Amino acid sequence: MDVKKALLDRKSTRAFVDKEVPIEVINAIIEQAKTAPSGVNSQPWQIAVVTGNSKTKLCDKMEKAFRAGKKGAMDYDYYPTEWVDDYKERRKVCGLLMYSTLEISREDKQKQLDQWALNYQAFGAPVMLLFFIDKVMEKGSYMDYGMFLQSIMLSAIEHGLATCPQAALGEYPEIVREELCYSQDKVLLCGMAIGYEDKSAIVNSYRTPREELDKIVRYFP
Repeated sequence: MDVKKALLDRKSTRAFVDKEVPIEVINAIIEQAKTAPSGVNSQPWQIAVVTGNSKTKLCDKMEKAFRAGKKGAMDYDYYPTEWVDDYKERRKVCGLLMYSTLEISREDKQKQLDQWALNYQAFGAPVMLLFFIDKVMEKGSYMDYGMFLQSIMLSAIEHGLATCPQAALGEYPEIVREELCYSQDKVLLCGMAIGYEDKSAIVNSYRTPREELDKIVRYFP
């Protein structure tokens, strides 16, 4: 695999074709990704591979909660309570890019809501991965998990698949734990949609920008 190409090709895909992904492929991806580093080789990752009827049932329950106005509450604080400076601007640009690409106006709240609701269906991907970690683990293991997630996304590209890492799939942890029979000592970190990209979907056509090096790097010769 060309790592540079894989890094540049990876994107958050929000529309997938209706094509099954063999479980053998998912297993191969996770097998490769589990070589990611972790502090003292703790390997804190625990993964639920959700497909078929199980995915439909779980996704429908999350979407129903969202549409009923039940505000999601993740097991931990993923975002800051107050957005400031550059972070606030990047968040704004990210949202504007998607809605402008889809030609959804600021005033059209229903279309915005419908678009957001697709998060809880994993954007129609045939496979939804959900990632858990034991509650006893600390911030270092969350850093480890990030490297594991990126490894999954890069391995998926090698297998001809697209992905979308999703904090939104962690917004209803009680529903997920109940539906999949996970205990309360398991923290639901996030989820990931995985499948074959629908390259005809307009939502997959835009890319979010990245900062120039002089904005994020300091050199000390």
